[in-house]
Formats: sequence, structure tokens, C-alpha cells
Amino acid sequence: MNESTRIKVIEIESPGDMQRALAIRRRVFIEEQNVPEEIELDASDEHAFHALAILDGVAIGCGRMLEHRASEVKIGRMAVLLEFRKAGVGAQILRFLIERARERGFRKAILHAQLTAEGFYLKEGFNPVGGVFDEAGIAHRTMERDI
Repeated sequence: MNESTRIKVIEIESPGDMQRALAIRRRVFIEEQNVPEEIELDASDEHAFHALAILDGVAIGCGRMLEHRASEVKIGRMAVLLEFRKAGVGAQILRFLIERARERGFRKAILHAQLTAEGFYLKEGFNPVGGVFDEAGIAHRTMERDI
């Protein structure tokens, strides 16, 4: 059995799982990408729907979504530990979030993609909207898709 079939994506419902997701975000965004902590850890976490990817009991990736407009969600804080990138973990998290948004009646998802991840989101059905902008010192582009 390969790793991708052993990965389970769950909704974060406990403080312990939230701490595991925050540890991943700290490692990926704050330590690897030098995003300031005050930008990365924001008040929106309290209102967001969070997902956690787990492999053999170990948290390896996370993501969140927020209601953006009446029928739209904003997906963000997508992070996968370095040693598990390119293994389909991010796609599983993204698809999980999109499915949960669809179940809740949302019709569109938007996100701010780092330019280095734009190809990943294109493969998942997102389309670029507008130009490149800076967010936390990293080049991003808004992308969207119908769900």
C-alpha cells in the first residue's frame, strides 16, 4: 500500500489536533518561508474550518477555509511538511476542503496562491484572477474555481 492511500484527512475538532496543525504551519510558513508570526497566526483561525492530513498517526499537512462571501469560501494556510511534498497530500487536503464547502452550500472557492504553487492549483481546477501581488514578502496570485 502506498503512502497516499494511508493518508487520512480529517476535520480538526480538538485543541490537540489544532496544535498539530499550528506546528506544521509554524514549520512551513514561519521557519521555512520566514513569514512573520503575527501574520501567519491570525484571528481568523477561531472562525475557520480546519483540516489535518495524518499518515500513520503523524500530522503531515493542514489547510483551512473561511466563509468569504455568502456563497464563497477562501481557502488558505495550506501547508505540507517538506518530506511529504509531491506525494499528493496537498491535493487530498484541498479536495477535502472543497467537498466540505460544497456540502455547506458554497459555490465558489478562492485562494491566494504562492506563485511557486500556481501549477498545483491549476491542476486542481483553479484559474488565476488578476495580477501578482506581495503577501508576507512572497509573490502570490488570486485564484478561483466553482465548486
